[in-house]
Amino acid sequence: MSDLEKYIAKRKIKSARFAKNYEADYEAFEFSVMLRHAREQAGVTQEAVAKQLRTKKSAISRIENHAEDIRLSTLEKYAKALGKKIRLEIIS
Repeated sequence: MSDLEKYIAKRKIKSARFAKNYEADYEAFEFSVMLRHAREQAGVTQEAVAKQLRTKKSAISRIENHAEDIRLSTLEKYAKALGKKIRLEIIS
């Protein structure tokens, strides 16, 4: 276990609020990384995605850095700008 993992484990024990927020925030972080990676793999710039979505590059940056609050319709447009589609799955 790394020092970071040890620190996180200790914080989770000390603070139920931290533990609860950590899990949700980490999932949003992973999603953000996935979006950015998909865009980079497609060879598309943030500027190009912004043009497709009729918005600014800063809005695309916010989507890629704070994806926990993205609307499904925006996500579908984002994927379309990359030449991709969205597939949702409900898991337990």
